[in-house]
Amino acid sequence: MNFKEINPMGTVPALVDGDVYLDEKYPEPPLLPRDLHKRAINYQAVSIVLSGIQPHQNLARFIEEKTNAEEKTAWVNNAITKGFTALEKLLVSSAGKYATGDEVYLADLFLAPQIHGAINRFQINMEPYPTLAKCYESYNDLPVFQNEVPEKQPDAPAPTS
Repeated sequence: MNFKEINPMGTVPALVDGDVYLDEKYPEPPLLPRDLHKRAINYQAVSIVLSGIQPHQNLARFIEEKTNAEEKTAWVNNAITKGFTALEKLLVSSAGKYATGDEVYLADLFLAPQIHGAINRFQINMEPYPTLAKCYESYNDLPVFQNEVPEKQPDAPAPTS
């Protein structure tokens, strides 16, 4: 099978498991909370990371090639700052240990690596984002997150200066 048939974007990860949605096949622990408001917040947080931060952050290499490292840093910092400001506002009233309470849900799966990269690759100051910082501290207490940080992955990008 052609990989673009599995994922038209041609990116990983992609999972082939018949026509079954993961949350239906593996309901425990759930990817989304039962509470509809918190479920919607999860979707909003994921959307902010996927469409408001990552695409701009992913342009960093292109920006650096066309300009310089300072412009790249400014570009990435702007995207992260705008996204984190929106996330902080979104999550401040719903967060517990994690983004939408005291259980890990879908939003956390997107937030953990995004926050980690912002801090460790781009030296983003988390002081303006206390809710996100608190979530990040909680993520760091979980072995599953500790073992999956980007630096531990075989295709991890080199640290930026």
